[in-house]
Amino acid sequence: MRVQEEARAGAVHRWRWAALATLLAAEAMNLLDATIVQVAAPVIGRDLGGGESGIQWFSAAYTLPFAVLLITGGRLGDIAGRRRVFALGVAGFAVASACCALAPSAGALIAARAVQGAAAALVIPQTIGLIRAMFDGPETAKAFGSIGPVMGLSAICGPVLGAVLTHAVSWRAAFLVNLPLAAGVLATAPLLLEDRAERRPRLDPTGTVLATAGAAMLVFPLIQGNSAGWPAWMWAVLAGGAAVLAVFAWHQRRAAAPLVEPSLFSGRGFPAALAASTLFFAVMNGLMVVVVLQVQIGLGRDVLNAGLTLLPWSAAMAAASWLAGTRLVPRFGPRLMLAGLAIMLAGVCAAIPVYRGTPDAYPWPLLGALVLVGAGNGLFTVPFFTAALARVRPHETGSAAGLLNAVQQFGGTLGIAVLGTAFFHVLPHGSATAAEAAFGLAAVLLVLAAAFAAALIRPRP
Repeated sequence: MRVQEEARAGAVHRWRWAALATLLAAEAMNLLDATIVQVAAPVIGRDLGGGESGIQWFSAAYTLPFAVLLITGGRLGDIAGRRRVFALGVAGFAVASACCALAPSAGALIAARAVQGAAAALVIPQTIGLIRAMFDGPETAKAFGSIGPVMGLSAICGPVLGAVLTHAVSWRAAFLVNLPLAAGVLATAPLLLEDRAERRPRLDPTGTVLATAGAAMLVFPLIQGNSAGWPAWMWAVLAGGAAVLAVFAWHQRRAAAPLVEPSLFSGRGFPAALAASTLFFAVMNGLMVVVVLQVQIGLGRDVLNAGLTLLPWSAAMAAASWLAGTRLVPRFGPRLMLAGLAIMLAGVCAAIPVYRGTPDAYPWPLLGALVLVGAGNGLFTVPFFTAALARVRPHETGSAAGLLNAVQQFGGTLGIAVLGTAFFHVLPHGSATAAEAAFGLAAVLLVLAAAFAAALIRPRP
């Protein structure tokens, strides 16, 4: 009998970790796709056209629907079953990836990228709920702890894999790599438990439409404005986006099933976390795009050079994340966030004179500056989410976590729009000068992020 129980326990243990591998593969697929396209975007632009704004849209068209549909995707999992919605999202992601690889024009690619982002919004929110359904006790913490290393490895491999595939084969291969990954995930998806919320939440279609329209109306002028010469109607769209988001906030306070728990905004702590997250991820995503643009468009180097230029950043970020999670956060707590931002700011400021001193040559000293940027990145992100949720009450946790993830993606979209537009605006004066301007703007954004992050460290009243 004891032997049978041990055998049964061993089988359950193996099943749980095989199912976890399925979830982690889907998470990695999402991150790999985002970083691969950031590196390949200039090559795609040369092949399909679309101009300066097209290069930005190849990334932003993915992150924007991903951001605004994340909370709705989580609720769909609560209602229809997380495994079912997860598998549907992975299948949609695979089909959209194939459409991206076959895209005949920049417009077709941007549309397919938007579908990819919407599919990712169905996949990613299910991970936490499915892990909680499959694991219990100490194994739950181990399962959640495995997400960080997988994400760190994906961050390292993404730029290099995208560069190698684009250089050796084609940028289309960078999208096709998703197909075997998605096939493997779908083949093992039956290992996942079907799980849904005990109390099924209601959807908020009005809130979803308002959030999507407002966010799109903000991002569109920021990307298209420079190439269009900023006509008056572009400013009107920008103002209209702000107005629509204000209506969205008003609607959330009165909706029977709001996307966002209104009580989250009753104090200053969580709004400060949202502001810090938006600014931080804007700098992170925006600067990655700027580095790639300067190497490929400015210096005329190939995509492999661009991917390897980002490698020190990604490697330092992964190493710092591991160090923070295992040693530093238990000792220093949320104060580590400010240290991470300070180190990141030092790297950004160190890059500015590098670009100034090497206007026409490959900026080798930039690699050292990017190590600082990546290290600061890793030191900030690990304690940030814990600190952001520390003042959230139990019934607000799901809404808060979903909103933080959505703001992270939206911040990345804004960063691509704002820092990418700053780069292209100054590009006629030289690519090094353009990169210098974008890094200078990023330094200002990091200072603002630090001001908001400091509010999370203050003791609760």
